Amino acid sequence: MNLFNFNPADFLSFLLTLMRISLVLFIMPFFGGKVTPVPLKAALCLILTIALWPTLSFPGQQLPANTWAIVVMLIGEITLGLVMGIVVNVLFAAVQTGGSLIGFQMGFSMVNVADPMTGTNESITGHFMYMVTFMTFLILDGHLLLLRALAESFQRIPPGGLYLSPALAREVLGMSSQIFVLGIKIAAPVMVAVFLVDLAIALVGRAAPQMSILSFGFPLKIITGFLFLGLMFTIMARYVGQFIINMDAMFHSIFMLGAPLAR
Repeated sequence: MNLFNFNPADFLSFLLTLMRISLVLFIMPFFGGKVTPVPLKAALCLILTIALWPTLSFPGQQLPANTWAIVVMLIGEITLGLVMGIVVNVLFAAVQTGGSLIGFQMGFSMVNVADPMTGTNESITGHFMYMVTFMTFLILDGHLLLLRALAESFQRIPPGGLYLSPALAREVLGMSSQIFVLGIKIAAPVMVAVFLVDLAIALVGRAAPQMSILSFGFPLKIITGFLFLGLMFTIMARYVGQFIINMDAMFHSIFMLGAPLAR
């Protein structure tokens, strides 16, 4: 495609391409937060679209006869961008959920920190695990896999060609449910360890009522929680690596269900 020789059909394809890329990048946890200025986000989306669009091998869209058809195409690109963003956000949302459960079990339910990326308050353990997962994701080249999947999406689903099927909706809902499953898997070791400490403290309190169990029970829970949290880093790295491997299959499933041939 000639980037500097637009006709109306090519301009529509460029606009739809920009819409898809912008939605994916804007909702990424490591780019779409409030830390990154909006003009910088918009400039990066435009630069990436200009760099990627001439190399894409899809035909220009035929300019629809009415405005509503263009609106439907734009909605389709927004939907596909959101779906692709959900795939990546499943991991980070699961880690934050698991971290919140760990913090609650350790007694940090009232200790929150402001997350500059989302502009919300979250548990200190959830934020810590989020940052560890974020660094692991970048080290394992998860962001490069995302960019490759974004380029592949235009080959599988041309701009304006998304097919919103019930199977695609079920696939997205199934991926969203993995947030709680993965969150429980991440938090389970620490929660079990802290629960056993709670049980031991309760038994000591029943056996020796004269002891002040609060004076040593709360610090013991915190020490145990952080000890097992440190031991979990290797497990978390494996979870992140496995998720990155599975992410390619999840994108492939979405492209297959949303492709025009799926009709």
